[in-house]
Amino acid sequence: MSDSLKDPELPGAGDGTEAGAPGEGSAAPSGTEGKAAKAAKASKKAAKNDVAVPALGFWGMVRWAWTQLTTMKTALFLLLLLAVAAVPGSLFPQRSQSPEKVVQYLKDNPFWGNVLDKMQFFDVFTSAWFSAIYLLLFISLVGCVMPRTKQHWQASKRPPARTPARFNRLPESGALALPADAPSDEEVIKRLNKILKTRRYRVQSRAAQGKVGASVGAERGYSREWGNLLFHYSLVGVLISVAVGGMFGYSGQRILVEGEGFTNTLVSYDQFSPGNRFNAETLAPFSVQLNKFSIEFNRQERTDGKYGTPVDYTAEVTVKDGPGSEVREDTIKVNHPLRVAGADVYLVGNGYAPVVTVKDSKGKVAYQGPVVAVPQDGTYMSLMVLKVPDTSDGEQLAFQGFLLPTTMYNAQGVAYSADPDANEPTLQLNSYYGDLGLDDGTPQNVYVLDTKKLKELNNRKLDVGGIVLGNSEKTHTYELPDGKGTISFDGLKRYIGIEIHRDPGKAWVGTFAVLAVLGLAISLFVPRRRVWFKLADNTSGTEGGGRMIEYGLLARGEDPRLAAEAKALRDILKKEFPGLTQVEVTSTITTTQRTLRD
Repeated sequence: MSDSLKDPELPGAGDGTEAGAPGEGSAAPSGTEGKAAKAAKASKKAAKNDVAVPALGFWGMVRWAWTQLTTMKTALFLLLLLAVAAVPGSLFPQRSQSPEKVVQYLKDNPFWGNVLDKMQFFDVFTSAWFSAIYLLLFISLVGCVMPRTKQHWQASKRPPARTPARFNRLPESGALALPADAPSDEEVIKRLNKILKTRRYRVQSRAAQGKVGASVGAERGYSREWGNLLFHYSLVGVLISVAVGGMFGYSGQRILVEGEGFTNTLVSYDQFSPGNRFNAETLAPFSVQLNKFSIEFNRQERTDGKYGTPVDYTAEVTVKDGPGSEVREDTIKVNHPLRVAGADVYLVGNGYAPVVTVKDSKGKVAYQGPVVAVPQDGTYMSLMVLKVPDTSDGEQLAFQGFLLPTTMYNAQGVAYSADPDANEPTLQLNSYYGDLGLDDGTPQNVYVLDTKKLKELNNRKLDVGGIVLGNSEKTHTYELPDGKGTISFDGLKRYIGIEIHRDPGKAWVGTFAVLAVLGLAISLFVPRRRVWFKLADNTSGTEGGGRMIEYGLLARGEDPRLAAEAKALRDILKKEFPGLTQVEVTSTITTTQRTLRD
């Protein structure tokens, strides 16, 4: 039947007239009209052949987004993105660690500082965008690993792949003719089964089927995928452990002068950084007292500039794990923290603390005790700031200057420290009085003195000169001008800076990190292989009993040791069946495969 008879819209269709011949009451179409009819027909056919693509809809979009999120490619991209997102945390000061540096950065960079602050660059690890990447990575890993675990579990229960009909297409294959006195087929299959089991293969014996004779199929290397899954599960474990540590852990800093103690309470910290879900009641009530701190300096004559540099630090402490615990002696060294009540106490700094006594104009003690001096160089020349707001006469005093452990003077009469040991310590100070700005409640840095609202009492450039205090009886006390009081240098102690850190997820992070390395090693070094043996008739004319063992090996992915495995199996077969001879079989493997095999 012609197309004109099928389509009722064509001329003559359905009324007995021939297509293209003018019928009764109709006129012959012109050339232009004929082209228009053909175009209309083609358009209708195209419309009929178009496949209508249904709209995804809301749940379709959700399924598509979930599929994209749970791919390994997305998980690797998010892992890289998380590493990149952590970079600003090392480039910009963070409020959780150095809030004063953040304030100073905002002061020095008013425009870009505010922009970065709005983008949470000073709170990187608690920012919305970092948390979003973190959660997406966690969801991606879980959504990627869970289905793969189910699939691999099912695959590990399935028998080895069926025996191929032609082994010569495999990367490693061959045939060995059995001798005339070889055992029966059943016994040969049984021995082949045992050989493969000793090589740690999962084995299945198969009866003859069609053109394939009795055979043995074996496979090993399922642990390779289990190692891959272990690696990814360990990454999830690391993410969870880090999150737990960040939420419930804490870290804090404290300065300890020799003879002083520290109790693990919030008010005892100089600086404290809690986790988002930290509870103060979880603080273990331990205590640490610094008995002695010693530094070993390099005293060997050298020309490399290392003379006088520190080589060892030792802090001797007394520790009490709790109110009812016994007191014990311990030491803290660099990279050897003190572990007490689940927390780690690290040695992070040290210096000198001169013991000073300040009396006001009425002779009453306004301040007495050690003052922490901050080292400025390798000789422990240290900046000292002392604020004395409480005096009986209402005058607020302040002192600022340097501690010089081993004082020397240059040709211009300027003092400097020649050695980090306290051989000839002196205090070189300026004194001030006035309003320290402490009464308005504005927090201040104890190591910085704002002299804008203060008047100078002593200065090296003034007539009265600066204050120089030594450890002798004649130089250890100085009377301030205008009867403002006195200051004396009573001794010198050492101090240490300690950081107390507790991370409840730290042990789990270490455990999962080890498991991740183990899983990665398994997935990289355990080969996935398949081996088949089958019995066949020996039609090659080789002398023997008329039977031969054909073998074939296949690896999943690149396996340069597959040829060595084939050779090892051939050697075992020759020992198991003495008299085996090599059989040449027609090969259809490609030149590339043959090169890889050889």
